[in-house]
Amino acid sequence: MTETTATLSRSETTTSKIIDAAKTLFVARNYADVTTDMIAGAAGVTKGGLYHHFPSKESLYCSMMLDDFESKRQLFSQSVDMKGTARQRLARLTGDFLALPAEERQLAGLVRRDINVFTGEDRDRLVRAYQLALPKQIEAIISDGIADGELAPADPRLLSWWFVSLVEVAVSRYADETLGNPDKRLDHVLALFFEGAEAKPVPATPNGGIQ
Repeated sequence: MTETTATLSRSETTTSKIIDAAKTLFVARNYADVTTDMIAGAAGVTKGGLYHHFPSKESLYCSMMLDDFESKRQLFSQSVDMKGTARQRLARLTGDFLALPAEERQLAGLVRRDINVFTGEDRDRLVRAYQLALPKQIEAIISDGIADGELAPADPRLLSWWFVSLVEVAVSRYADETLGNPDKRLDHVLALFFEGAEAKPVPATPNGGIQ
C-alpha cells in the first residue's frame, strides 16, 4: 500500500466514523440540539479533524443524508425494475425498507423534520434526493398498476405520498408494539392501501347459518 493510498484509507475511515456518529445523534435529537462538539466526541476525533472533513454541521448533515438517499434509491430501484404486479413490487420495496436497521429507517424521515433549517441549493438537493429515493419510485410502480388496471385511475403522485404515510405509521413504536414482526406490518400496509379499512361482509351460510 502506497503512502497516498494509506492516507486516503485513513481519511475514508475517519469520514465514515464521523457520519456514523452523526446519524445516531441526528436520529436521537433535533437538528438544533446536535453540535459539532457532540459529533466529534462520539466519533472519537478532534473538532479540528471533523472540520477537516466537513466545514460545517450543515455540510455534514447534507452529505450524510445525500449518501443515505442514494443508498436507498439503489435498493428500492430493484423493486421498480422487477417483473410482477404493483402489489408484488410494492411488497418487495416495503419489505426491503422494513428490513433495514431501525436507525436507517428513521433517517429517511429526517429531511422533512429538518428541511426548514436549509435554504437555497442545499434545500433543493435534499428534497430532490428524497423524492428520487422513495416517493418517485413508488409513484412509478403505482403508475404501472393504474395502467395495467390493477389500481383505479387516480393521481399516482398523490397515491405515492399516501403509501409513504402508511409505511411511516407502520414503523412507529406503537405499530411495532401492536403489529409486531415486519411481515405483519407489511401485510397491514398492503391491505390498507389495496383494500382499505372497510369491514368485509361475512358471506351468508345456507339455512340461515344453521349447520
